[in-house]
Amino acid sequence: MSKFLSDKFKSLSPYVPGEQPKGMQYIKLNTNESPFEPSQGVLEAVAKEANKLQLYSDPDLTELIKTLAEVYGVSTKNVIATNGSDEVLNFAFMAYTDRENGAAFANITYGFYSVFAKLHGCPYTEIPLKEDFSIDPEDYCGINKTIFIANPNAPTGLTITLEKIREILRTNPHNVVVIDEAYVDFGGESAVSLINEFDNLLVTGTFSKSRSLAGARLGFGFASEKIIEDLNTIRFSTNPYNVNRMTLAAGVASLKEDDYNKANCQKIIATRARVKKELENLGFFVLDSKANFLFAKKDGVRGKELYLGLKEKGVLVRHFDKEIIGDFLRITIGTDLQMDKFLECLKELL
Repeated sequence: MSKFLSDKFKSLSPYVPGEQPKGMQYIKLNTNESPFEPSQGVLEAVAKEANKLQLYSDPDLTELIKTLAEVYGVSTKNVIATNGSDEVLNFAFMAYTDRENGAAFANITYGFYSVFAKLHGCPYTEIPLKEDFSIDPEDYCGINKTIFIANPNAPTGLTITLEKIREILRTNPHNVVVIDEAYVDFGGESAVSLINEFDNLLVTGTFSKSRSLAGARLGFGFASEKIIEDLNTIRFSTNPYNVNRMTLAAGVASLKEDDYNKANCQKIIATRARVKKELENLGFFVLDSKANFLFAKKDGVRGKELYLGLKEKGVLVRHFDKEIIGDFLRITIGTDLQMDKFLECLKELL
């Protein structure tokens, strides 16, 4: 780093994304992307915008906001759209975590939460998962902090119920509770229905996973009108053209062809169940994921060794160095053919 960098950023450790290989062709099961292409309507909508790139995109995101509201059954005043769900999460950290008690999230969860907290200099508490790697909702009740819960959680894929979320919201009336639903379409239960009941709820989502648009970078949030006003104040104070023209078109077209996306989700759910069973037959302990990935380990086999062995065979999975989960692999669910190749390589290593 240069001598000019602000002291407040010198100790910052940035988020480390999953490997994006260049050169060798891998089966990519490491970044939770969809194995399916966007729908034909999405591709056509993007192509139509390609000759308008000399013009700024709509800063009000009008058509996308309207379509999101229609699909999710909320008012347009309850919706924000962002450059990936990471952006709306960043806005939430900027807006709500500078109070004395700061933020709270699980010790094993989406790694960007702690990065955002450090970036904005807010105090934060990491709450340990239970022994079975699940979140204990009681740990979050009445803690008087801005709460971030990934539901389903990452990298475990485990969920908590709406009733538990409701209790967390009820017991923290003076703090915002953020429910990050990046993976909810693969078997979770959405909390969007609670935004009219609780004015302290922010639900975030993404087009990256279930809608095959990871490369487009499009996210969204649902909340009370006042929270959306807060977040848009930050959005217009940083980058009012935060979603480009082609991504806006892709998002609207994807929502209008959501049956295609839902069918792909069902394929992933079915493949997930099959691969989970096969891993268990090989002696793996596999968590009951409701996301588009599995989290698994095998006693007596080091996770990093399996990760490196699979990589040598052309299959990328995700390994985390954190001690408590160091023997686990997070395995994105790909196509049936991709998962067959993964299992074949895994058996060879074992």
